[in-house]
Amino acid sequence: MCGIAGELSWSRPARTGIVREMTMAMRHRGPDAQAAEGYGAAALGHARLSIIDLDRRANQPMRDGDDRYVIVFNGEIYNFHDIRCELEERGARFRTQSDTEIILEAYKAWGVDCLSRFNGMFAFALWDRDRRELFLARDRFGKKPLYYFRTGDGGIAFASELKALRRHPDCPRSVDPGAVRQYLALNYTLTSRCILAGVEKLPPAHWLMVRPGGEDGPVRYWDYAAAFRTKARYRDEGEAVDALDALLSDAVRLRMISDVPLGAFLSGGVDSATVTALMRRHAAGTVNTYSIGFREAAFDESPFARRVATHLGLAHHDQMVDEEHWQLFPQLAGIADEPFADTSLLPTWELSRYAREGVTVCLSGDGGDEIFGGYETYAADRLFQWLRWVPPALPPMAAALADRLLPAASGKVSPAEKARRFLGGLGHGFRRAHYSWRIIFRDEELRGLLHPDLAGLVGDADPFEDFAGFFAEAGDLHYLDQAMYVDAKTWLPDDILVKVDRASMAHGLEVRAPLLDYRLAEFAASLPVEMKIRGLKKKYILLKEHARYLPAVLTPPKKLGFNAPVSQWMSGQFKDFSREALRHPAMAPWVRPGHVDQIWDEHLSGRLDNGLKLLGLLGLSLWLQADIAPVMSDSEEV
Repeated sequence: MCGIAGELSWSRPARTGIVREMTMAMRHRGPDAQAAEGYGAAALGHARLSIIDLDRRANQPMRDGDDRYVIVFNGEIYNFHDIRCELEERGARFRTQSDTEIILEAYKAWGVDCLSRFNGMFAFALWDRDRRELFLARDRFGKKPLYYFRTGDGGIAFASELKALRRHPDCPRSVDPGAVRQYLALNYTLTSRCILAGVEKLPPAHWLMVRPGGEDGPVRYWDYAAAFRTKARYRDEGEAVDALDALLSDAVRLRMISDVPLGAFLSGGVDSATVTALMRRHAAGTVNTYSIGFREAAFDESPFARRVATHLGLAHHDQMVDEEHWQLFPQLAGIADEPFADTSLLPTWELSRYAREGVTVCLSGDGGDEIFGGYETYAADRLFQWLRWVPPALPPMAAALADRLLPAASGKVSPAEKARRFLGGLGHGFRRAHYSWRIIFRDEELRGLLHPDLAGLVGDADPFEDFAGFFAEAGDLHYLDQAMYVDAKTWLPDDILVKVDRASMAHGLEVRAPLLDYRLAEFAASLPVEMKIRGLKKKYILLKEHARYLPAVLTPPKKLGFNAPVSQWMSGQFKDFSREALRHPAMAPWVRPGHVDQIWDEHLSGRLDNGLKLLGLLGLSLWLQADIAPVMSDSEEV
């Protein structure tokens, strides 16, 4: 795992010194080696975390044997051994044992079509010195990030992290108000926008080619929706579970290839427990596992993790996170690049730091909920279909009544809060209802919250437009397949995978997700919906797979999730710090202070649980304070 950076200029030789500075800003991603080199119009930089082939010859930037192609690469190609054998049969000769060299030779053999052969997580830039073409690509689900902006002479500058890109003197500095509106609605920004206007994110499963006189792309090279359209047929349920077992076992096996110590995150839930059980099957020695617990029992999965570890004979390590850890929040505001307010960022940060003390690579259970249908929102989607007969006027009335009568709760999302959210979405069509299950500030709330001069953003920069676009791509599918597809295009790459990448790479830890092996994702997509969500029972087939390795008594009675008890902390020691941060002058152009005070009063009185809203506002304030002099362009002043 690494960090990459670069510049391509058509008007002058690329500035290697600037690219070196960008690269050094990401040395946390690659503590083992950092380098930047110029190749005429292009300069490429790389910070290396050595995982496969620890020899110095595998450092980057890496050139091919003919000195025509140069690459910088962030990620892993898990099936690189198989691709290497195929390339050797075609006459390729290799100087290293690295997967980086595999990409170089694969591109020489197959061009952009090489991407369809890679099973892995990656973002890379490949410079063709003869044709003067820069090829940028990102993996299917977007596990590895890639930011870029276009320069005035038709060139491009790029980096794995926004904080590195900002070291470039030409990087845009203006905050995008539309991205702020999007963030306040979701507590994260979607791929379609960046917090800095003029900076873009290469979408997952896309490539971009920059050449003299223009560019091709971004071009999508993998159509995940197509996998949902061809439904598999199995003689019985057992045959389907056999197929899942074979695929998942191979996905785990491939991700255990490493030349450095390897372990696993273990929460005790179905996803990570199944992954670690399969690791135990493949491991030649001890498997080290790591987990985080909370003193608040409703949030604490660590007892289940310990039971799973004992049953499987794993070397388990855990530690606690408590309210004292709120002091890390200002530091966390800087690692996510853009404003970010996922309650599990803090425990993921601490888990990564703790695991890095013993290993360099960890496998995780990320992706299981999106691929196999594990979220409560899918149960809400099904209930929505069952209640379509309800008169349109009734849901808004019921939602308003719920707001007045149902008590707030500061633990996990309570039945009362679920009822509020569900009833609030029931008055919409299915697609907007699914979107509404996840939003933080509703449109009507944003109109009161945003600075008066930004009120027009509520209609002009509606993040639902992104969701609607992805729904349209899957519009012919079963409604639950539509929902899983949309989540895999929004929540997964822009929240879950951002959180894991930034928190782990801040400590130089590589995290691999077997459940996001594209073969496994295509398999799950091809399953009939009832094999994933049977009635209101979620992850049905994955639970069957889990039962092959672990007794049911080891499974938590309900999904706990990996979230910090932020709502409780906001009423405790974290309160004074948070209130002060939200009064910072940096927030003045964006929100009305009086409305923020009202949100606090509702939360502290116990009338409403506003923990997620307050965390989102805090994330924005801390980012604005930590960022390097963010400004608005003249056209965006408020």
